[in-house]
Amino acid sequence: MRCGHGWEQAYEIQHQVDAGGQTHVVYYADGERVPSPLTRPTCLNCGGNVVRIMRAGQVSMVSNAIASMHQRQHGTKNGGRRGSAAAGDTAAGSTAAEGERHHWHLSDLLHPFHHHRG
Repeated sequence: MRCGHGWEQAYEIQHQVDAGGQTHVVYYADGERVPSPLTRPTCLNCGGNVVRIMRAGQVSMVSNAIASMHQRQHGTKNGGRRGSAAAGDTAAGSTAAEGERHHWHLSDLLHPFHHHRG
């Protein structure tokens, strides 16, 4: 969570019983045995050990949402308008000037995870 890097990793989880009757859980990623992602998770980008583990598909959903917002800001999906954001593309109360890049805040990235009750 230090660097904001996001990735998805699928694990094959095998429950094994040793000769003494003890149950062990073994994790595999991409066909290779790996340490448990729950005991000491490590960021693939910065090596930090404070990471957020989320349900499958969450990282892809946020990545796609950010890419979509970025494309709309640069006029590729909003009818050819360049540098102008469509309604709802910028953070509440802010506007992007012509040709200005959007400065992302952590709250922008976490917005898809908030559960709105109404």
